[in-house]
Amino acid sequence: MTLVAGIDSSTQSCKVVVCDAETGAVVREGKAPHPDGTSAPPAAWWEALAAAGDGRLWDGVRAVAVAGQQHGMVVVDGDGEVIRDALLWNDTRSASAAEHLIAELGGPEAWAQAVGLVPVASFTVTKLRWLAEHEPDAAARVTQVMLPHDWLTWKLLGQPAEPVTDRGDASGTGYWSPLTGEYRLDLLQTAFGRQIGVPRVAGPSESVGVTAAGPAPGGVVVAPGTGDNMGAALGLGAEAGDVIVSIGTSGTAFAVSDSPAADASGAVAGFADATGRFLPLVATLNAARVLTATADLLSVDLARLDELALSAPAGAGGLVLLPYLDGERSPNLPTATGTLTGLTRTVMNPANVARAAVEGMLCGLADGVDALRRQGVSVRRVLLIGGGAASLAVREVAAGLFGVPVVVPAPGEYVARGAARQAAWALSGSAEPPNWKVAAEPLPQPDADSRAVRTAYAEARTTVHGF
Repeated sequence: MTLVAGIDSSTQSCKVVVCDAETGAVVREGKAPHPDGTSAPPAAWWEALAAAGDGRLWDGVRAVAVAGQQHGMVVVDGDGEVIRDALLWNDTRSASAAEHLIAELGGPEAWAQAVGLVPVASFTVTKLRWLAEHEPDAAARVTQVMLPHDWLTWKLLGQPAEPVTDRGDASGTGYWSPLTGEYRLDLLQTAFGRQIGVPRVAGPSESVGVTAAGPAPGGVVVAPGTGDNMGAALGLGAEAGDVIVSIGTSGTAFAVSDSPAADASGAVAGFADATGRFLPLVATLNAARVLTATADLLSVDLARLDELALSAPAGAGGLVLLPYLDGERSPNLPTATGTLTGLTRTVMNPANVARAAVEGMLCGLADGVDALRRQGVSVRRVLLIGGGAASLAVREVAAGLFGVPVVVPAPGEYVARGAARQAAWALSGSAEPPNWKVAAEPLPQPDADSRAVRTAYAEARTTVHGF
């Protein structure tokens, strides 16, 4: 058996899976936590990778790839030393920088046509502008910018002179264009004020070197890696018509496409995927943590939150939660707070609050699926993944909310599995990635009509935020 490893370096943790290169069967796995927050020292990711791969996890592994949280800004100096903590995708301090950059290029349409997306605080290009404006001494030391997965790959390779990335993760920076397959270094200079180094964009199945140091043994083939959403699509074997809805720290709705997206509204980011195609994507800042925050509010665990939500009627008696607890990216409301509307003495009970939390979180993602449709994405079915997909209440509500069949793939670390599949692809030298099968459970379609839930959510959003 030939073994390959995939690393998922996410916001909350590092997960490693070791798979059979031919079938994708998971042989071993490990996990270690990351520090909480919207910024982090990259060294903590390296330490977590070492902890996750402790013991005999790496025995017999022939190739490895990293799929990491998108957009994070890692900056290093001429000696390869990290200059400051990485700003992560969910750090909204660069919201005003995004607004300024949009205006400087001539508006949202100009950005969508240039790089397939409209800047929001999540994207790396805005974080570089923030750094240049707010920490000029640190900015003056920067010689290279990388994404989190780029930095981990670079460390595995022994910090070569030329870091590497892939087209999927590069497409989330705001200075690489999926439309042309090239960096827009003019936009990078506009944001940061001068040119700095950027990673080389490797081919989807390229071997970029071998491990030189760190948690993995030396001499293991290293694939380019990718962003976490691209890794999930690869791990699931997503096909045309499949829309993946992932409920983790963030919520995402994305689909593999043969053509790039350029949405001037900014709702859909026109990313590239990890195979040479494209991955139009909508992201929300508020997903699974809406459920945990609501459980904390009600002083219950997640299992009891499920029970409460399932005991309440669809529509939660008129309660609607706009779940913008950490600001929001889609819609672009970085300074927003959550709003619970429809409160009356009759409906103000734990069951309705629990139901409103589930419905509000999923309505935001259903809006994202609709935004993909408006970009010409075919929606045949929804694949529901992420930690939030384990919730029985989420499954029941989702089954009626998206308007198409919903399936739940067998539990698994699909981001890490996608990285492992890419590693197997690089090791094989084949034209296509290996054909790894994924089992999925279709959810029964409910009898209740969920259109009223979507309508109430849209009306609450319009009342509170004007659109």
